[in-house]
Amino acid sequence: MAVLTGLPRRIVEQNLITAQQAQEILEKSRQDKSSFVAAAVASGHIKSRDIALLASEEFGLPVMDMAAFDFELMPQELVSKDLIEKHRALPLFQRGNRLFVAQSDPSAMMAIDEIKFNTGMTVEAVLVEEDKLALAVDKFLAANDSAFDDLDGELDDVDLEDPNARDKEQDTDKDSGDDAPIVRFVNKMLLDAIKGGASDIHFEPYEKRYRVRYRTDGVLHEVASPPVNLAGKIAARLKVMSQMDISERRIPQDGRIKMKLSKSKAIDFRVNTLPTLWGEKIVLRILDPSSAKLGIDMLGYEPDQKALFMEALAKPQGMILVTGPTGSGKTVSLYTGLNILNVEGTNISTAEDPVEINLEGINQVNVNARVGLDFAAALRSFLRQDPDVVMVGEIRDIDTASIAIKAAQTGHLVLSTLHTNSAAETLTRLANMGVPAFNIATSVTLIIAQRLARRLCPSCKAPAELPREALIEAGFTEELLKEAEIFKPVGCDQCKQGYKGRVGIYEVVKITDPISRIIMEGGNSIEISDAARSEGFNELRTSALMKVAQGVTSLEEANRVTTD
Repeated sequence: MAVLTGLPRRIVEQNLITAQQAQEILEKSRQDKSSFVAAAVASGHIKSRDIALLASEEFGLPVMDMAAFDFELMPQELVSKDLIEKHRALPLFQRGNRLFVAQSDPSAMMAIDEIKFNTGMTVEAVLVEEDKLALAVDKFLAANDSAFDDLDGELDDVDLEDPNARDKEQDTDKDSGDDAPIVRFVNKMLLDAIKGGASDIHFEPYEKRYRVRYRTDGVLHEVASPPVNLAGKIAARLKVMSQMDISERRIPQDGRIKMKLSKSKAIDFRVNTLPTLWGEKIVLRILDPSSAKLGIDMLGYEPDQKALFMEALAKPQGMILVTGPTGSGKTVSLYTGLNILNVEGTNISTAEDPVEINLEGINQVNVNARVGLDFAAALRSFLRQDPDVVMVGEIRDIDTASIAIKAAQTGHLVLSTLHTNSAAETLTRLANMGVPAFNIATSVTLIIAQRLARRLCPSCKAPAELPREALIEAGFTEELLKEAEIFKPVGCDQCKQGYKGRVGIYEVVKITDPISRIIMEGGNSIEISDAARSEGFNELRTSALMKVAQGVTSLEEANRVTTD
């Protein structure tokens, strides 16, 4: 084990993390080519504020609060966006020939040296908290992105994947002289949704009004209400962009939009239309490929849950099932696992409806029931193509379940999803489909039930004073209350209603011998659940309360996504 020096040693001496944790963070930062501070904050073992104060003492630098900084003072052209993104160092202000640059890790001297070389100026570091710096860097880069520069101008020049999309629109709507405002409005809605971190956009016509809503952090909120007489034109524009039939308004349609924000950044939208009483409701799901590359440490697994997931992924065969309602993050969990498995020596094939995230190195198939290519047909074909890992978007019927289980029993690792509420119900659901109990017990290795809860905003969350009796009644144990730091949402200019981002709540159950016996004896979900608890696997509610005790989310949010 290498000897710790500098800031890592100081943090260990202050008992904020253990020496083992410090070594793991150092190794992680080297693998990701990131700073030690960024890796430490991302690990969740230490707070951004604590590490900034220690770094200030260690290096003799002042700590500045980025939340109070006026971004209009920032020099815009002195340092290239590539350098800012590479080093996560932000130029703050200039005094003569001196440039002050915000950093969260003062030991990263390469950033200062490179900025000094490129600007020809004397560069001085200003210490800031890692989470606030990351937010400021993202805000700066987004504000200077060429796509966002066009928001107040002619937005109809956004680069779409289909080069003929503009021609199609001009052909179909050439008699309309007022379509330019519609084009600008629709593109502004899409870009604002990306900029605001929304996951879905709803365009909804009603009898006397029309509204546009974004789903941000799992909650819908209205963002625009254009005139109702524009409903048809907005629908036509979206259908042209999605390469749909704009003359067909009687049946639902599916499409896709690819929007290039810059040379290196593109966002896909999955589009669905639905004929309603007053026109076509159109919902766009925003598919950001970067969400599948967050890494397992960012998803919110507890250490023991992460270890179980990694152990199951390391096995050459078996089945990993991820379960939960729509919008609970199942796709991101599956693709996080696939990213870990995606190496040169592994053949990975997926069948999805539709393919949401395009990943290089993985053979992805869009199922199409109309031509006979359903999940079962795709699976049969996969097994003739020498696969190591197979991912099935969803197990919907006995045919798909039977083939997936046979694949898991014959030397393949299978990943899939089911729409059930808990791990125990997943096993009984397979039995109700008609899968023999012996096959379930011998093929399924791990079940992950999950929900997504909103994270409390780190900038404005406040301690919540709740009676001990109320916490015990909510499900807290005495052990959990000993080190609990419970916070409540407040709300500031950096978040929405006191929340910012989301975190996973998980129930991770390994199929042990006692659970296998209950399955083969035809046990119900209650018996399986009791066995899982006795084996030490936390249920969803317990995992949610742990996140509350850690100050990650609020008790109200835990109550919203889980039940007692």
